Amino acid sequence: MARILVADDDDLIVDLVRFTLEAKGHEIMVANDGDEAIDIATTEEPELIILDGMMPGSDGLQVLRRLGQGGAPSVPVIMLSARKQQQDVVGGLELGAEDYLVKPFMPEELAMRVSKVLRARA
Repeated sequence: MARILVADDDDLIVDLVRFTLEAKGHEIMVANDGDEAIDIATTEEPELIILDGMMPGSDGLQVLRRLGQGGAPSVPVIMLSARKQQQDVVGGLELGAEDYLVKPFMPEELAMRVSKVLRARA
């Protein structure tokens, strides 16, 4: 299936996302902060990034900006964040995120959104 980078500093979220997506056949890479996410995204070339909005180092919006360098990131990004204010959701989408899912979330819904984004990029 796809190589997916999960960037989140919450180990429980990472484990839940990993379990859910590996069960669907995806290969999961993990970054625990924004700077590590940028390093992995640029060296390992994931096919999709699931990105937390609030992490140590660069936050999710800063990561989106750096990956996009003025345009949308070349790798599709799904924001997965506890930030649920309208300006946060709109900000993530304006910076190029393909989708935005608010925590807490249903794992199967995340899996469906991942499938949808990957199909659209195929």
